[in-house]
Amino acid sequence: MTSLVAFCVWVLATMGLALLPIKYQILPGLGFLLILPVLLVWLAHDYGALPVVVCIFAAVSLFRKPLWALVSGARRWITRT
Repeated sequence: MTSLVAFCVWVLATMGLALLPIKYQILPGLGFLLILPVLLVWLAHDYGALPVVVCIFAAVSLFRKPLWALVSGARRWITRT
């Protein structure tokens, strides 16, 4: 399996995960986020930096709400202390 096919499977799996209720998305979503850097390094090794940049934008788009919640929670925690 090439890195591009593996990344496409990752994208389709994350899109399928989005169809589940939120309480079933958390643990598999964390797994998908942990797999992402491995896929990006593999993709960079095979195709260079430009496809990786495009894939990072796609991944951020897929995880925009959880990432925004993480950033806003961290911002609240920093301003609280």
